[in-house]
Amino acid sequence: MPTGFHGARTGQGTEGKWAVTADPTAPSKPNAVAQTSRDNTDYRFPLLIADQASYKDLEISAKFKAMEGEVDRAAGLVFRLKDANNYYIVRANALEDNYRLYHVVNGRRVQFAGANFKVPSGEWHELKVECVGNRIICYYDGQKKIDATDDTFKDAGKIGLWTKADSLTYFDDLRVTAK
Repeated sequence: MPTGFHGARTGQGTEGKWAVTADPTAPSKPNAVAQTSRDNTDYRFPLLIADQASYKDLEISAKFKAMEGEVDRAAGLVFRLKDANNYYIVRANALEDNYRLYHVVNGRRVQFAGANFKVPSGEWHELKVECVGNRIICYYDGQKKIDATDDTFKDAGKIGLWTKADSLTYFDDLRVTAK
């Protein structure tokens, strides 16, 4: 487990297994953080939550590489997280070739915006979110893909990383700044 983070899970199945992993292709060589548990429970969302600071208005970004997964091959950023069952999530899915923005309330995930495009596996990509007030703008590899508003979570919350089901996903360069 990376220092300064703790794991959690939304949904069913086993807890996620997060570890610092050697990856010579990682943007900030030589390591990445990986969610390696291969539990294929469909409604299973492993979280890696940053212990320090909470943010209301923020810019958050991370690089990810979707490696493997039969049920899913997904990577996401969580923000304004209250607990493992209440947060915003933007995620890219390499099996479905889409990018989705959800709010998760009492463990129930509801999509309220999205875009469809190719999300290649085995390559590094960037997820980025700007959230100010109720406006949420999501970028993929530097291109704005989602511009939405939502009033579900108005207060500051934690940030973190997210995967789904049996996704083997690598993450690197998690960055956050208050807006």
